Amino acid sequence: MADSRAPDPTRRSERSRRAIHSAALALVTEVGYARTTVEAIAARAGVGKQTIYRWWPSKGAVLLEAFLDLADQAARAADDGAGLHEIPDTGDLAADLRLVLRATVDEMNDPAFDLPSRALAAEGIVDAELGAEFARKLLEPQLQLYVKRLRAGQEAGDVRRDIDVRVALELFVGPLAHRWLMRTLPLTHAYADAVADLALYGLAPRP
Repeated sequence: MADSRAPDPTRRSERSRRAIHSAALALVTEVGYARTTVEAIAARAGVGKQTIYRWWPSKGAVLLEAFLDLADQAARAADDGAGLHEIPDTGDLAADLRLVLRATVDEMNDPAFDLPSRALAAEGIVDAELGAEFARKLLEPQLQLYVKRLRAGQEAGDVRRDIDVRVALELFVGPLAHRWLMRTLPLTHAYADAVADLALYGLAPRP
C-alpha cells in the first residue's frame, strides 16, 4: 500500500538548506565570490531564488552560514563527534600549541576552507555587520580555546601570570593570519613551529 502521509516540510527544508550551502561553497571555489550570485546558487542547488531570499538577506549571509556549517562538521570529525575541538593539554604547552598551529596551517591551505574564508574576509571589510557576525560566530569561539589553554599554562607555571592572555593568543594566531591573508611567504608546519617557539619565549616566566 502506498504511503499516504504528507511530506515533512521540515525535512524538505533541511535538504534544501544543505543543497544551498553546498552550492554556495562550490561556486565560490570555482568562480570566486564576485561572480557568485544568488541566482547561480539557486540554480546549482535546484531551488527557487525566492527560497534563498526567504532564509537569507544576501549571498554573503548564505556563504557565512555554509562556512560555519562546514567548520562545525570539520570540528566534529576531528573530535570524534564530541563537540567543539579543544586544544590538547598534555602538560607540554609548546607541543600542544605547535600541534594546533600545524592543524590551522593545514586548514588554511585546504582549498575547501581557503577560498570561502578569503571571500568572507574580503566581504566583511565592506559589510561591517557580516564581518562582525563572522568574528562572533566563528573566530571568537576558536580564540577562546587559546584563552583556556594559556590560562591552564599560567596555572601550571608555564606562562607568566602578569600577561593578558587575550593579547598573548594574538602572538600565535596573528602571524599565521597575516601570512595567509597577504600571501607573503608559504604557510608551512615549520613556520607554525617557529611562531609557537618565538611566542612562548616571550611568555615564559622571568627568572
